[in-house]
Amino acid sequence: MSTGTGHPPLDHRLRRMTGRDPDEPHRAATPLELLFDLMFVVAFGQAGTQTAHLLELGHWTPAIIAFLISVFAIWWAWINYSWLASAYDNDDIFFRVATLVAMVGVLVVALGIPALFHSIDEGEHVDNGIVVAGYVVIRIATVALWLRAARHDPARRRTAMTYVRFVGVAQLGWIVLIVVSLPLVPTLVCTVALGVLELVGPYVAEHGREGGTPWHAHHIAERYGLLVIITLGEIVLGTIFAISAVIEEQGWTAETIAVAFGGTTLAFGLWWVYFTVPSGKVLQRFRRRGFVWGYLHYFIFVALAGTGAGLHVAAYVIEGAAHIGIVEALLTVTVPAALFLVALFAIYALLLRTFDPLQVWLFIGSVLLLVAAVVAVAAGASFGVGILITAAAPFVVVVGYETVGHRHEAAALQRALGD
Repeated sequence: MSTGTGHPPLDHRLRRMTGRDPDEPHRAATPLELLFDLMFVVAFGQAGTQTAHLLELGHWTPAIIAFLISVFAIWWAWINYSWLASAYDNDDIFFRVATLVAMVGVLVVALGIPALFHSIDEGEHVDNGIVVAGYVVIRIATVALWLRAARHDPARRRTAMTYVRFVGVAQLGWIVLIVVSLPLVPTLVCTVALGVLELVGPYVAEHGREGGTPWHAHHIAERYGLLVIITLGEIVLGTIFAISAVIEEQGWTAETIAVAFGGTTLAFGLWWVYFTVPSGKVLQRFRRRGFVWGYLHYFIFVALAGTGAGLHVAAYVIEGAAHIGIVEALLTVTVPAALFLVALFAIYALLLRTFDPLQVWLFIGSVLLLVAAVVAVAAGASFGVGILITAAAPFVVVVGYETVGHRHEAAALQRALGD
């Protein structure tokens, strides 16, 4: 990528994919990666909207199953591209066109999500043809890039080809699953099995004798953080739906202000809490911990997208169009928020290999506030009051971190990094 002057080339002609420097200073997300991420706004939005619709009907099990499958497809497609790009992005025309193909695949996945939800809700079969077709398109683009890396980077050829084999076999499995068209339960079992195969592939590839791919720790931490911010947008969108419903029913009232402030503050609090974890610093030193860190983020994205869907459910309830009550509606917000806190505390503890009683107390305090929000609404408080109490939950962690917790984290970092 160098022109001989220390600057990247200005053109995008074909270049060898020989691998990036994992210690490259000031490595940051590229404009192409940011454009790629925008496609996932649509995908997460589709999943959230369809989930909210089933939840407001009281169809809890189909909503949860379809939501988990959709988020897995979205999240896993993003993960594979992002880690590959961190290691091999040379920004030439081949890489750009492959990214375009993957973006088209994401769009197709998003278009297939409504049919997937509807079929699972019907309970007879899984109409996953469009979702799988889009997913396979994304993975074909990924395979093309791995084959190119195998050719241009002989030192890591075995690693790249391991990716190709696992991805290829998995895609054949997804295609067969479409053609065979099994009933609901067998399809779900096969989906879980293929999902496990997808997860195992990178682990086998990265733990080979060649030492894995040259991904950049700070770059990959930034990429995950950017997707977290994008997913937080679903909470903002859900807040807008809820506010609009309040305005339509009651006009501009104290309830409107409570919902607006509570939803926005909840998104802000979850953002603040997430970025207290020193991911890049630890991953740079302990690269093998990237798997636990990266895979546990699935629950982070499930939680954030689920919280946004919950606020969308609240809009249905406020409008009087839902088949569930206000307490159940608030639970669709508080339960994903609790899942976010559980996942983040697990990521922190496993990344730093530490157990801090302070973190446990902060977690307990946050969860107690979420419980208090549900109890308050059950006792007759409005949804706006419930959202305000819910929004306070992550700030238990924020206050604890800013007053005392940052010193605990500094000490944990010192122990972990051996400084």
